[in-house]
Amino acid sequence: MAAVASLRRQTLPPLETIVVIDHNSELAQQALRELAAATVVENAETQGLSGARNTGVRIARGDVIAFLDDDAVADDEWLEQLIRPYADPSVMAVGGTIDPLWPGSRPPMLPAEFDWVVGCTYAGMPSDTTRVRNVIGANMSLRRSVFDVVGGFRTDVGRVGTLPLGCEETELCIRVRQLMPGSQVIFEPRARVGHRVTADRTRWRYFRSRCYAEGLSKAVVSRHAGREDGLESERAYATRTLPRGVLRGIGDALFRGQVAGLLRATVIVGGLTWTVAGYAVGTARTRRARPDERPT
Repeated sequence: MAAVASLRRQTLPPLETIVVIDHNSELAQQALRELAAATVVENAETQGLSGARNTGVRIARGDVIAFLDDDAVADDEWLEQLIRPYADPSVMAVGGTIDPLWPGSRPPMLPAEFDWVVGCTYAGMPSDTTRVRNVIGANMSLRRSVFDVVGGFRTDVGRVGTLPLGCEETELCIRVRQLMPGSQVIFEPRARVGHRVTADRTRWRYFRSRCYAEGLSKAVVSRHAGREDGLESERAYATRTLPRGVLRGIGDALFRGQVAGLLRATVIVGGLTWTVAGYAVGTARTRRARPDERPT
């Protein structure tokens, strides 16, 4: 309800608002009754976020399709800022800033480098409008023509229910770059949304499972896209962003007396460890696949 309401306040009104319900007939009926300002449809593909997005893409009429999570709210100028980079015809996708909306105060031990765990922009991402490898799903857009060329979101990656998998937008953006030479994916930080974070996602158990699932997802992406493109951004993140975060946390503990700084440094090491473990397991599963299932 809040997500749809935020779209009605846009300085650049959307051509249409499409709400896709993921295999829940009771919720679909409720949405039809209560979201009169939107087109409500049920997911016509495999259950999960990828299938739901593909369903929305199929019926969308606009030249640019913007995606907003159901637990996010857009700033009033979101679409106006998101659409600006498309003045360049080589731009095929644009994403923006995702600010966490915490249930209370920000958890002091959660490092900003791991805000992607709750689906948000994280420390290490650019602060200016720039070219990137991929956008983040809670705040992204793509040209409608992209889907005609490269196809839709893969249903073997992406969240299904509460299973904390992801990376379907990463794989799609890599596919765009591989199949559409010269195309650009742009990060526009002025296009902002707020993303609601529930209390259960601030706990260590969720953090650990989300990191592990990210590793599994990255293994699938690498299988489809190739390891070079599939891990391009992750190499810089693991070798530059995370070490700086660890040093910053230790510095906060030693020189500012902030015990939480040492905890953040420890969480960074733990998060990387669980992500790498997930990637190793996912890679092993790929290697056990039948020869005709492996990428060429």
